[in-house]
Amino acid sequence: MKTTKAVAFSAALVAGFAAGWYLAGRHVERHKEDLFSSNRFRRLAALSYLAGQTRVETLRLLGDYIAWEPTASLRKRAVRLRRRMELELASS
Repeated sequence: MKTTKAVAFSAALVAGFAAGWYLAGRHVERHKEDLFSSNRFRRLAALSYLAGQTRVETLRLLGDYIAWEPTASLRKRAVRLRRRMELELASS
């Protein structure tokens, strides 16, 4: 009886984790083009998407975004992201 409950709990835990992972990825994918949106949460999702796109074009886009972004916390996040990308591109 205890084994059945443990297996059921483990299965539910894995299913919940998988569903959360899928929904988070879907949210980021849906809002990847919202970097200049009026909604700051969409801009955050777009920054999260861009974090995986290490290219020169992304650096240029982040430069424009940093100059435009009115929210200090998102601007700081974009600056950190740009610095990381610059280091990655310089080392490759």
